[in-house]
Amino acid sequence: MYRKGTFMKWIGLIGGMSWESSAEYYRVINQLVRTARGGLHSAPILMASVDFAQIEAYQHRGEWDKAGTLLATVAQRLVAAGADCIVLCTNTMHKVAATITADLPIPFIHIADATAERIVASGIRTIALLGTRYTMEQDFYKGRLEAQYGLTVLVPDEADRVTVNRIIYDELCMGIIADDSRTHYQTIMAGLVARGAQGVILGCTEITLLVGAADVTVPVFDTTQIHAEAAVTYALAAHP
Repeated sequence: MYRKGTFMKWIGLIGGMSWESSAEYYRVINQLVRTARGGLHSAPILMASVDFAQIEAYQHRGEWDKAGTLLATVAQRLVAAGADCIVLCTNTMHKVAATITADLPIPFIHIADATAERIVASGIRTIALLGTRYTMEQDFYKGRLEAQYGLTVLVPDEADRVTVNRIIYDELCMGIIADDSRTHYQTIMAGLVARGAQGVILGCTEITLLVGAADVTVPVFDTTQIHAEAAVTYALAAHP
């Protein structure tokens, strides 16, 4: 039981996509809470971690409805366990956010909204987006940034999108961090800056394992960090 003045809401994490980035969520959220509250404080977290192989198979086959149903079920399990909000620890699977939230009785903290709000607050209007091919090419993420936040979103060309996607799935999701892949990303980001990007979204929760602010000349928006910060802001807000 938290002492008076130290109440925190329970954060429900849907992780496992991949578990490497989910571990980052757990670390960052707890570090933020310790910084905010001090002492021995850590975050009240409930995590449900799915089998990424099953999710990736649904992605590959285009069976997004099945993936959405699975994740909606997981979200309801977290609700039943006492979660006060849901954080989906992946950018790509926000494609099925509407399915997850359809019958969700608690807030869903959307990664694209948290990121876009940070970009807009910074004064940036033209932003580069790196992520899986689903995230870079489909409308659920890029279109949301453009339609709801008035941003101009640039993505790499076809060959570079293939490279970015391959490194995510074949390396980062497998825990492989390679210097030559970092060089590829640096080159791709530099090309986007040359096209007019004022900042870069690391729009896959694994990308932050490979590159960061030191790898490009414009501001970087790390979606894992930003999403975790949004979750902590909610968890520490005054209880109604």
